[in-house]
Amino acid sequence: MDETIAWLAWTGLVVTPWKLIGYTGALMFGGRWLVQFVASRRAGKPVIPRLFWYMSVVGSLMTLSYFLFSAKQDSVGVLQNLFPAFTALYSLYLDIKHRGWRRDRAAH
Repeated sequence: MDETIAWLAWTGLVVTPWKLIGYTGALMFGGRWLVQFVASRRAGKPVIPRLFWYMSVVGSLMTLSYFLFSAKQDSVGVLQNLFPAFTALYSLYLDIKHRGWRRDRAAH
């Protein structure tokens, strides 16, 4: 998965399947703040929807896998994504434990 994707050569970037996983994870991890902003704006108060935690878990695990398994093998990236993955999983667990599985749907 460390081979360059030929059909993306026109971009001038060296893109591998692992990089696509890393890019997607980074966009998901960053995009969770947009989800939180929209939910808070709708509620008129600060809220963290469950989607925020799902995006945190998936995004951090995707970027963590990029740093672990790609040719990059960067220990800084591993540490940078290991802690958020753990805390997001724990926060998601607490959210489900305290509010149930259908929390977001029941609120509307």
